[in-house]
Amino acid sequence: MKNTNTKNYKLKRISIIILICFMVIIISTVYILSKKKYKEVDEDSKIMIKINEMTLDEKIGQMVLSGFNGTDFNGELDTLINDLKVGGVILFSRNIEDSKQLKKLNLDIEEANKNIPVFISIDEEGGRVNRLAKNIKRFESAKSIGDKGDIKYAYENGKEIGKTLKEHKINMNFAPVLDIYSNSKNTVIGDRAFGDNEKIVETMGIATMKGLKDGNVIPVIKHFPGHGDTEVDSHIGLPVVEKSIDQLYDFELVPFKKAIESGADAVMVSHILMKQIDDKNPATLSYNLITRILRNDMEFSNVIITDDMCMKAITNRLSVEEASIKSIKAGSYIILIGSDVNKTKSVIEKIKLAVERNEISEKRIYESVYRILKLKEKL
Repeated sequence: MKNTNTKNYKLKRISIIILICFMVIIISTVYILSKKKYKEVDEDSKIMIKINEMTLDEKIGQMVLSGFNGTDFNGELDTLINDLKVGGVILFSRNIEDSKQLKKLNLDIEEANKNIPVFISIDEEGGRVNRLAKNIKRFESAKSIGDKGDIKYAYENGKEIGKTLKEHKINMNFAPVLDIYSNSKNTVIGDRAFGDNEKIVETMGIATMKGLKDGNVIPVIKHFPGHGDTEVDSHIGLPVVEKSIDQLYDFELVPFKKAIESGADAVMVSHILMKQIDDKNPATLSYNLITRILRNDMEFSNVIITDDMCMKAITNRLSVEEASIKSIKAGSYIILIGSDVNKTKSVIEKIKLAVERNEISEKRIYESVYRILKLKEKL
């Protein structure tokens, strides 16, 4: 009888100890999750306070990413960052001489505005779209990566690109290309694509995207909703695609959907007319494509950036200023102006006028700036 009581006592002690351990685990988990939630709420509050302290000019400036002339921090850059308060700049080959010069330029850009970080962006896809100077580094094309079919290799290549860019103070890369090269007459994409089927583009593209992220650079997937089945280069004309929405979801949109599910931070929208979805507006100006499909149907909640609004697919139809306003109404958050300070200044002025005339609501501006500053928390 005594042995039985002793055994029962031990079992009760063990049960109590297990119960206490279980409760400690639950309490610890709740505490950690609560702390994380409060941290997120605190960060959101800081962003909202920051936005409320900003002038309308500063808010609109955050929604523009501009090109510039020169290879050092000159008057043009000073105007863009300190007067127009642009949210970011894009580097082209014309801005890059060598590694030392590029580091100095970007350090000066960083130092010019410490209040809100500036996106310092570039198109560094590898292959023929390589903006870095020859004495920095050359990366292979997406096609070369896709042909290898090695996810780990794609990831490491993306990480190495990110590391190289970060060493030169570049924090955003307009890559990877998630277009599927499905039209042999398409000269603008070609070897910029990872391949001619959705699976290889999806796997290699997402691996590259993750590598860039782990290299501490923000990747921007492009060119939504897919530039692979076109015959016209949007730099010189307007590409037209005749596919239905079902066809797009079964093919072109697959890599974008998977990348969004894998945590894509930003999407670049292209100047392509998807005739069966919006027969009047290229994707960059289309509410149907940007808001209804990308934002709502595909549930993308992060930053949407236009392709360069100075490309002829746009300027053959509208002024850059008109197109920029229309793009914001359609759902874009950042307008990319690849030319120079004069065009950027004009675009900002016209956007402000559109807000003052209630053509664009201040709520719409607030929403854009919130997402932009949220993304800048990662810089």
